[in-house]
Amino acid sequence: MTDTKKEQEREELHRAIWAIADELRGAVDGWDFKNYVLGTMFYRYISENLTNYINKGEIEAGNTDFDYTKMSDEEAESARSGLVQEKGFFILPSELFYNVTEDSANNENLNETLEKVFRHIEDSAKGSESESDFQGLFDDFDVNSNKLGATVPRRNDKLCKLLNGVANMNLGDVKDHDIDAFGDAYEYLMTMYASNAGKSGGEFFTPADVSELLTRLGTVGKTEVNKVYDPACGSGSLLLKAEKVLGHNKVQKGFYGQEINITTYNLCRINMFLHDIDFDKFDIACEDTLTAPKHWDDEPFELIVSNPPYSIKWEGDENPVLINDPRFSPAGVLAPKSKADLAFIMHSLSWLAPNGTAAIVCFPGIMYRGGAEKKIRQYLVDNNFIDCIIQLPSNLFFGTSIATCIMVMKKGKSDSKTLFIDASNECIKVTNNNKLTEDNISRIVEVFAKREVIKHFSYLATLGEISENEYNLSVSTYVEAEDTREKIDIVKLNEEIERIVERENVLRKEIDRIIKEIED
Repeated sequence: MTDTKKEQEREELHRAIWAIADELRGAVDGWDFKNYVLGTMFYRYISENLTNYINKGEIEAGNTDFDYTKMSDEEAESARSGLVQEKGFFILPSELFYNVTEDSANNENLNETLEKVFRHIEDSAKGSESESDFQGLFDDFDVNSNKLGATVPRRNDKLCKLLNGVANMNLGDVKDHDIDAFGDAYEYLMTMYASNAGKSGGEFFTPADVSELLTRLGTVGKTEVNKVYDPACGSGSLLLKAEKVLGHNKVQKGFYGQEINITTYNLCRINMFLHDIDFDKFDIACEDTLTAPKHWDDEPFELIVSNPPYSIKWEGDENPVLINDPRFSPAGVLAPKSKADLAFIMHSLSWLAPNGTAAIVCFPGIMYRGGAEKKIRQYLVDNNFIDCIIQLPSNLFFGTSIATCIMVMKKGKSDSKTLFIDASNECIKVTNNNKLTEDNISRIVEVFAKREVIKHFSYLATLGEISENEYNLSVSTYVEAEDTREKIDIVKLNEEIERIVERENVLRKEIDRIIKEIED
């Protein structure tokens, strides 16, 4: 399929998805309604994924007419334990998306049916390795919510439209990983909902262009990585970008992330499945990363990418245990209680592999403020952990117009200098937001990889220079902005004024002569 054809199909799919979401939400706020659309897409995906897996096995065994959707529940039961072991879950034929949707218009108890099906899917993983990946996955899909309608018939009507709307989405064959239509549809919906929800949506959604830049910065010179980690993973889009940038199966040991918000945590796990990541290749935890990290047994990580929440409160020095925590103690001081930004930086550095790279979006204030934050910056600089600081354009993120930065950290740097890049103009304007184009991203990554010094764009600072600047890491301290004002040549300007004055004198004499003639 040509790229143009693929792009056309993608745009058609996006239009169809948004039309469905738009028509169905009605009284439900778009941000809440995404849980229903994404949950239904997930239900369709795992149903088709399981059906294809079973059908393929049967056809290869010579049973060419086999179709799992038409099998009886009783017969299917015998395969339950084997399938849970292989796929992580099990769905009875009668409870598959296809069959429930087919019967949805005639089912007066559709809400109860869906509730039961979702419970059965989650229960199928209990006691198995995949239990934590499925537990509570459908918690945000409330089939009895008044938001869907005031009465059961109205709610069922909405649920029926939802099932059929998602059934009619042209998501291609689940086996064709290249199209990645389910994952792409998820990203599109999240982008649309985040942009429409403003701050509430932007808080945990990193736009695709920024995700791409972070991942490419973190994988320069690599064709694969062992593990990728995000300490504030949101809906998981950043974690999954590693596979998109490096290729399928190039993240060898899997995807690890932690998220404090339970709804977002559920979305993240759904996102993993929709991107064809098997249950044994991801481990997403729900808890506060700074005070209750869940991946002690999995660190260190070769690639860490993150867009942690800006300037949130945390326990800090109110908790006497934290200053002795091996993640924070090396700096000798904790990030301020009102600004946890550098706590996320220290946590990420601690869990970074010796050959790894961490690329983290930062609030600009942490680059220049004094106090404890300055001491932490000094620790990072003096120990040569900061590889690069990149100033990004403003208005890249949903819900905030702030011009953020990226901090790139490494434990095994080849030199003792820090590269500063001013990419504040590397963008195009799209509607209300700025966006990084492929060319913008490539230029930043190329300069980063070559550690190039370009006037008005990048500068390599020595440890001594940074120390002289009081450990200020703001890009503007090191990269002189280009003066785009029109340059004025004073000598030329004076000559021009002289010519104008002479011309004025000539004209004045001429006017005086004409007036005198008239008077005479």
